Parts: sequence; C-alpha cells; structure tokens
Amino acid sequence: MDDIFAAIADLAQRGQGRALCTIIRTSGSTPRNTGSKMLVSSDGSIIGSVGGGEVEARVIEEAKKAILSGETAILNYDLIDPHKGDPGICGGTLEVFIDPLPVPNELIVVGAGHVGRAVVFLAKWLGYKVILSDDRPEFCSAENIPGADEYLVCKLEDLPKIYPVSSRAAVVLATRSQEVDLNGLPALLTTPVSYLGVISSRRRWKLTEEKLLSAGVNSEALNKIHAPIGIRIDAETPEEIALSILAEIIFFRNGGIDRSVW
Repeated sequence: MDDIFAAIADLAQRGQGRALCTIIRTSGSTPRNTGSKMLVSSDGSIIGSVGGGEVEARVIEEAKKAILSGETAILNYDLIDPHKGDPGICGGTLEVFIDPLPVPNELIVVGAGHVGRAVVFLAKWLGYKVILSDDRPEFCSAENIPGADEYLVCKLEDLPKIYPVSSRAAVVLATRSQEVDLNGLPALLTTPVSYLGVISSRRRWKLTEEKLLSAGVNSEALNKIHAPIGIRIDAETPEEIALSILAEIIFFRNGGIDRSVW
C-alpha cells in the first residue's frame, strides 16, 4: 500500500496519468480479497494486484481507457466458465472500481523576473505543476525563484526540444525583451499547448505580430496567442499581474471562449 501511494504522488509529479483499481466486492472463491488495490499508469505498468491472470489484464485495459476519458468505472467479473468468456475458473465473482486520478495542469513560465516569480508562486498555490525557464542560469534557479517543480535553462526557441509541451500545458511568456519572444514563439506555435500568453503592451504586441507575420508565421496561428496577457483589472504590481494572468488561464481552461467579457 505504501508503494502504491508513493507511486501516485510520483506519477502526479511527473504529470503521468494513472488510475487506482480497487476490488470493492467479492463472492465465492476469488484470487484476491475485497480492498485489494492496483495502480495502473497510462503506459500500462502496474503496482499491486487485483488477482493476476486474465482478470487483471482486462482491468488494466479498462483502467487505461478510464485514464483517457477521466471517467470512473465499475467492472463485474464472473470467474466460472472461460468458454463463456469469463476471465477465470476460480468459481467466484468480483467487482472492481476504477478511479482515474486527476493529473495536475502544467504551467510553463518563461522569464525569471519579478512577474515570473509572482506567477510561479501563485500557480503553485493553485495546484499547478510549474516549470520555470530562462536562458540565464543565475535567474533560473531555486535560489532565485523557489517553488517551481522544474528549472529549464535554455533559449525559448529550444524549449520544445528539451521539454514535451503537451496539451495539458499553459505557457506564459514573461520575458525580458521582444527579441526573445520573436525568436521563440514560432517554435511554441508548433506545439499542442492549450494556452499561450505574452506579457506585452498593445503597441509592443502589434509590432511583434507584424514582425512574426513578416517572418512567415501564419496569421491563424497567431490568433492562438493571448496578448496582452491577463484579465483587465488595472494590475500594477507583479502580484496583481500574476493574478490577472492566472485568472485568464483558468477562464479558458474551464471553457471560456469570449475575451470581450473583460
């Protein structure tokens, strides 16, 4: 049990999908008793057991489906007659509850300045897995900005090469210059990132957009970028700016589609 719960935490930290499978009812002769647990990860690896053999193989496949769908499931198995499709001959029946465990949303913060620091702090408080990236090692460190789960010292354009930017991730560009954004945005736009926002004034973003278009970036791709980033709350301090940014990310993550509401 300790191994299972330790693995749940470890897989969550790594952002890997997992499901906890528990025998919740048995009758007659079964290979494992009520309460037996098995943790299934998205790649099909397991810790623990709900009986082994064919019944366990079926539970693993159903658990992988549940991880993808996010929906719980209750499975009923007769272990009587394999000729009728039963996964065993023990003579009993068992019921298994599959609970796909939520994976933390990811936030990649690019730029280890004052705003980046505030975004990291607030995002961790909100339960995100936070990755901080900057090409300056003296800035991108736990000593300078504590609390991030990972620190990636690299140029923005190289970020997708060294870290898998998935559809679960939101990316916030709080960089030090327009040049950094111009060099890195084309690479980020090729990823399935769920949210991509850029800290910028309206004028600076208009100039950035024009330069990206001139460099051959598709206008439709640019429409995916949220800039200037954040909900309009007249934010001034880094903490207030971080609040406006996370509020916008949560709005779109929860199905919001119309930015004009603010």
